[in-house]
Amino acid sequence: MNALDKAIAAVSPAWGKSRSAARAAIARTELAETLADTGRAVMSGYSEGGASRRSKAFRGSKGISADPQSDIDANHQTLISRSRLAYMTAPIATSAINTTRTNVIGGGLHLKSRLDWEFLNTVTPFDQSHAENWENKIEREFALWAESKFCDAFRLNNFYEMQSLFFLGELMNGDGLCLLPMEEPTAFMPYGLRLKLIEGDRLSTPGTIMSAGRIATTYWGTDKMTGNRIYSGVEFNRSGATVAYHFCNRYPYAPMQPDSLEPMKWERVEAFGTQTGRPNVLHMFEPERAEQRRGVPFLSPILEELQQLKQYEKAELTAAIIGAMFTAFVVTDGPTTGMPIGEAIDDEDAQQTAPPKGDDEYRLGSGAIVTLAPGEDVKFAEPKHPVTAFGEFVSSVSQSIGAALEIPNELLLKKFSTSYSASRGALLEAWKMFRFRRERVTTQFCQPVYELFLTEAVARGRIHAPRFFDDPIIRKAWCSADWNGPAAGMLDPTKEVKAATQRVAQGFSTREEETRGLTGGDYKRNVNQLTNENQLLAAAQKSLAPDTVKGGDGNAQ
Repeated sequence: MNALDKAIAAVSPAWGKSRSAARAAIARTELAETLADTGRAVMSGYSEGGASRRSKAFRGSKGISADPQSDIDANHQTLISRSRLAYMTAPIATSAINTTRTNVIGGGLHLKSRLDWEFLNTVTPFDQSHAENWENKIEREFALWAESKFCDAFRLNNFYEMQSLFFLGELMNGDGLCLLPMEEPTAFMPYGLRLKLIEGDRLSTPGTIMSAGRIATTYWGTDKMTGNRIYSGVEFNRSGATVAYHFCNRYPYAPMQPDSLEPMKWERVEAFGTQTGRPNVLHMFEPERAEQRRGVPFLSPILEELQQLKQYEKAELTAAIIGAMFTAFVVTDGPTTGMPIGEAIDDEDAQQTAPPKGDDEYRLGSGAIVTLAPGEDVKFAEPKHPVTAFGEFVSSVSQSIGAALEIPNELLLKKFSTSYSASRGALLEAWKMFRFRRERVTTQFCQPVYELFLTEAVARGRIHAPRFFDDPIIRKAWCSADWNGPAAGMLDPTKEVKAATQRVAQGFSTREEETRGLTGGDYKRNVNQLTNENQLLAAAQKSLAPDTVKGGDGNAQ
């Protein structure tokens, strides 16, 4: 309120109030007209931050996120193709996948039966010694099946090799898929359980369209029998629960081959048995969003960076090769030949047109003195392409790639040039991710396979497990197990063993846990082996003759 309004309000308060109200209305009208002219709305909160529509930083970034099927399934095959190409052609991508597989799986995750014998003792007479004998027996039975290639439906790999292939498929393609058919037992393989690994390409929605001479599938559809929706081969009911998988009889995205004239057909495989609840398909993937049906490849977030880094490395390698070529040019004032630089000529023509070699031929030699003809000069090619920052730049980009994949730069590049503390910190950080992925392989592949195996072993009478089929909680007690894989490794064994000893002494850990962590071994088996070795050593020392222990003068040698 200005001075005039105050004076009027002092004489006539009603008149002054109306003037103030009118002035405020005029101000609001002017503001609205100004915003309408500029086409902008009032900004608040994230409107001036990450959701800003006028910030220069977000110009050109107009991505819209939709449902998981539109964001993932519609781009699924493109991501798979580029991920495989990166694994085959980009060293950093190959290192990222192989490093993860080696540390998570290594030579395979091995079974260690862990019966819940205290609970089993409440339903059937069972003590700890009985439990140890039973665990040893089931481990021998499982080794009979797992170490044989007859566990593979294709007869190519044993169970531990199949773990690596299953996990590699999940990393490269986004999905690890395994069917669980049963075959008739034989005299040399008493178990009928088989594992059949399938690549994610064959898990697809039925129904095809022709496009540019290639067969491509639609990523969504409807099952004709049940009316359920299907996304990328995964069928789910109205509640959203996965009920079936649809597998094509061949790779639907592969080009037509002369020997593949058989029309494409899809087989519907129920996710679980209707009467037994037995899983018929093991499907492992790492979900990013709720209601997601298919996984994305491990390299998906950094495919663009990998492609650009690969192109940069090739360009630098080409430049380095060119720079390593020592080339000299003879500059002359006389007439030149009509042959353009770099023109190809036949060997016979070259022999006919090349002048005979004589003493005046230009040659480079140690301490050589060459006399040039009048009007001739020699100039050397000097590439000006700088390569001094190549290593630092690649390391910087690799560090960003490793951060996205949770793999430290030292482990990704296999270059441990920092201090012990820094290198150990990098390994510990990486092993958080490795243990997380190992746990997923254990719960989604190894343990379900073991439970199916043990169920068959009990049903066939090769393993005695009272009341195994009476109650799920009893069956779970029989099926309890650990899966041991490769250890994290030791940068300084002396420090690592000393720290492990202190943890055991203070009760923070057990000898069995530390054995698994340090070497990946079995503590009880080590103790039994050491007992046998000590007995053999004591017997050998006792059998030594006295004259071999002492010299002729009675002194020890």
